[in-house]
Amino acid sequence: MEPLVSFVEPLRDGLYAVMNPVSDFIWSYILVYLLLGAGLVFTIMTRGMQFRLFGHMARVTVTARGAGEGISGFQAFATSMAARVGTGNLAGVALALWIGGPGAIFWMWITALVGFATAFIESTLAQVYKHRNEDGVFRGGPAYYIERCLGWRWLGALFAVFLIIAYGLAFNVAQSNTIAQGMNGAFDIPKWATGLVIAFLAGLVIYGGLKSVARTAEKIVPVMAIAYLLVSLWILVTNITAVPEMLSLIVMSAFGFGPAMGGAAGYAIKAAMENGIKRGLFSNEAGMGSTPNAAAQATVKHPAAQGLVQSFGVFVDTLVICSCTAVVILLSGVYERLLSTAQGESIEGIQLTQDAMVDHLGGFGEIFIALAILFFAFTSILANFSFSAVNIEYLFRRHARQAVSGLKVSILAMVLIGSVAELEFVWNFADLAMGLMATTNLFAILIMAPIAITVLKDYERQRRKGVYEPVFQPSVLKRPELVDDDVWPAKDA
Repeated sequence: MEPLVSFVEPLRDGLYAVMNPVSDFIWSYILVYLLLGAGLVFTIMTRGMQFRLFGHMARVTVTARGAGEGISGFQAFATSMAARVGTGNLAGVALALWIGGPGAIFWMWITALVGFATAFIESTLAQVYKHRNEDGVFRGGPAYYIERCLGWRWLGALFAVFLIIAYGLAFNVAQSNTIAQGMNGAFDIPKWATGLVIAFLAGLVIYGGLKSVARTAEKIVPVMAIAYLLVSLWILVTNITAVPEMLSLIVMSAFGFGPAMGGAAGYAIKAAMENGIKRGLFSNEAGMGSTPNAAAQATVKHPAAQGLVQSFGVFVDTLVICSCTAVVILLSGVYERLLSTAQGESIEGIQLTQDAMVDHLGGFGEIFIALAILFFAFTSILANFSFSAVNIEYLFRRHARQAVSGLKVSILAMVLIGSVAELEFVWNFADLAMGLMATTNLFAILIMAPIAITVLKDYERQRRKGVYEPVFQPSVLKRPELVDDDVWPAKDA
């Protein structure tokens, strides 16, 4: 793998000079405020749907089964969760703590709370403007609804390019990198060897197409999430007396009070906000424009139903799984030792989470985290392919099959490169790509939000009439002609 290393290092150095200033500007002056502002606007427009409809979200998610030859609502949920639940939940939370301090966790929570509404808006729009593909699986997402509703194919194409860079390249490098670190730390397996095995296993699934990804995600994601939750709950219960102090530390640190990590004598609120929101967005992906690509694939009776399902995914990802990681780290002795002895030193993503789990569970903790990140990140690689394939098809409509074939090879190459890449470069590259696609998508859905609100009102109107499973009629829209007839056929009222 030495040739790969010699290729990556000069490429990294050249990219740093360009991407870091751009990324810093986007996150410091645009995206932090745009993300929270849009989430607040959508929360108001939906009348606090994340609070009013939370119980209904959970029910719809659990019962979203059955789709004939297509992809069910639950499979689409599992695919989106496969992308969400990965390095952002384990390595990402650790990095947020290291750079931004415990207060970053608070801002991750805030990002999630407003992200409920954002995820609903973008996923509902993806369902409304999806189209039927010849393989029986629907296609849709920001690129599609931007062109269909706003008439701006250039902006849809721009988003598609950003997503392919982020998911086809950057995020797969990040996932592979974290798997390789975890397996090396727990089992002393060479990183390049892990990269080869992961690339082989990923290839077996992605060459089966989108249905293969959905079926695999449906089987793995619920099991891995429940196992991680149970272990974290056990740690929480056994350290219950320390929980109030931990919560106080998170809240106080969010507003500039309390100890800091990463070598600073005291960190600013800005650092906690930026890192918390970055990692929150990377984890739950609300507003980024990735989840709608999975949401559009679902075969459902009403667009709002899948919007609610994907909104519930934000809760599971950030308020449950990310919080579990924060609990494991903050309740461990590792955190305090780093504060007192590691000033000025850095720590690599998954290492902090592994060390904290070992502190709680001994040698089993290191093995458990290594296996957790293996499954978390592996399924993320599969979902990343799914999202990228949808957008490759959008860009290369006449040559979609050839383009997707090239994408598969590129993704497997990124997995190999990622296994030996440096984590700092991986995260910086991912931050830039994520920021560009999120800014593009948020701009579009702020314009299109009234359409999703109309769809939500129709859904709730039918439920008030006693309809258990509301059925969508395009006639409720101001421009029903923009909706594909073979996707949402007009029905008698």
